[in-house]
Amino acid sequence: MKNALMTFLAEEDGASVVDMTMLMAALAGLALAITAQVSNGMEDLTGELSATIAAEDAAAAW
Repeated sequence: MKNALMTFLAEEDGASVVDMTMLMAALAGLALAITAQVSNGMEDLTGELSATIAAEDAAAAW
């Protein structure tokens, strides 16, 4: 029983899983933050474009 416990404590395979989990969580958080920033910027640009198009006269020129 003591050998099994010592073997379990000496193994390092689980440590890499924890490291990768933390890395993936950080990357997911970063992706969400970037998405929020890009979304806000696109919303502003879309509003400006909509206002510009609405202000133009759309009568047929031909």
